[in-house]
Amino acid sequence: MLAALGWGVLAASSLVLGAFLGIVRSWPGLLVGLVLAFGAGALISSVSFELVEDGVSIGGGPAVGIGLAAGALAYFVLSRVVEGRLGSSGAAAGGPALALGAFLDGIPEQLVLGIGLAAGEGVSVALLVAIFVSNLPEAIGSATDMKQSGTSPRAIWLLWIAVAALCALATPAGLWLADGASDHFKAGVNGFAAGALLVMLVDSMIPEATERSGRTAGLATTLGFAVAVALSTASA
Repeated sequence: MLAALGWGVLAASSLVLGAFLGIVRSWPGLLVGLVLAFGAGALISSVSFELVEDGVSIGGGPAVGIGLAAGALAYFVLSRVVEGRLGSSGAAAGGPALALGAFLDGIPEQLVLGIGLAAGEGVSVALLVAIFVSNLPEAIGSATDMKQSGTSPRAIWLLWIAVAALCALATPAGLWLADGASDHFKAGVNGFAAGALLVMLVDSMIPEATERSGRTAGLATTLGFAVAVALSTASA
C-alpha cells in the first residue's frame, strides 16, 4: 500500500509542478498546447494497450464494455455538473472549477496504477509518463488563468496541492479495490478508467491542445502516442 501511495504521489506531483510553473511566469500558448497534445497521444496509447487490451485479457470483453460505458457516462455527467455549477459563475469560481476538472481527469488515470500493482504487473512506465506529462499543461494553463483572474498564489497553491493529494490517494484506492477482487471486476475497473479518459480526451484535452497550438497538435499527439507505445513495449 505504501508503494502504491508513493507511485501515486509521483504521478500527481506534476500537478503541483505545473501550478508552480504557472504561478512564476506566463507560458506561450503554443508550448502548452504542444505538451498537452503530446500527453493526449500518450494517454490514447495507454487506453488502448494498458487498459482495454489488458482488461480484455484479464476478465473478457463484456466486463470491459460495461466498465467502458459506465466510465464514459460518469465523466460526462460529472463534468457537466461541474460546468453548470461553477464554470459560469465568474472569476471567483474559476479556481474550483479548474481544480475539479483536473480531479475528474486524474482519478481514473491513477486508479489504474493501483490496479496494475494489485495484478502483480508493477507500474506501467508508459502510463506513468502519460499521466505526468498530461498533468503539466493542464496545471500550467489553469494556474495561469487563475493568477490572471486575481486569485492569490497562496490560494492557487492550496487548491492544487489538495487536488494532487486526492489524485495520489486514488492509486492505493485502486490497489485496495482490485486486490482480491474477481477478474471480471478488475476488467470492469480498467474499462471504467478507459471510458472516462476517452470522454475527457475528446471533450477537453484534445480541443484545448488544438486551440492553443493549431494543426501542429496532431503531430505532437502522434509523437506522444509513439513514445508511449515504445515505453510500453520496452517495459513488457
